Amino acid sequence: MDAMRILMDEHQSLAAIIHAIRHMIGEIDAGRLRPDHKLLEAMVHYLDAYPEKRHHPKEDAFLFGPLRARTHDADAALDRLEAEHAQADARIAVLEAAVKGYAQDPVGGFEAFKTAFNDYAAFYRNHMMTEEREVLPQIRKHFTAEDWARANAGFIADDPLGGTRASARAGEEDFAQIFSRLVAAAPAPIGLGAGPYKG
Repeated sequence: MDAMRILMDEHQSLAAIIHAIRHMIGEIDAGRLRPDHKLLEAMVHYLDAYPEKRHHPKEDAFLFGPLRARTHDADAALDRLEAEHAQADARIAVLEAAVKGYAQDPVGGFEAFKTAFNDYAAFYRNHMMTEEREVLPQIRKHFTAEDWARANAGFIADDPLGGTRASARAGEEDFAQIFSRLVAAAPAPIGLGAGPYKG
């Protein structure tokens, strides 16, 4: 089931970026790390460009819609998840404003960025848990072979981590390469510590 493999790979990469930012905030707060504002901004950009713009539309089109056609057992969870997907621009705008505010005012902007990020991270944790615990079991239970074939084809056709390793489509960001640069620049133990970030 390529769709499930790609979905879980994407969830893991998103969780890794969120964990990296959380770790960096903790280290900055403790005075053990100087902030790399370009790295933080690049990580926030990744959260916007990858999950909000690429990951969620695939879920809506190839998983959630077909599941609704098969059963009403997951309707409440799907209603909540789709509403959260629709609020993506507003949610990421708060985080982008906070990370830019922090870069412009490193002293006064830190607490606002930390709060905005913690809110975003808590939201995303709950969002992914709802998908994985409430919706994916229903998909596994109700999908037909045709549903799986469409979902697999849709996810394979737009696999920013795996599909772009060879070459990014024209005009699109290479998310595998971006992820590698973020990991390389992030401080140890969450990354390779090769910073500062050069985007």
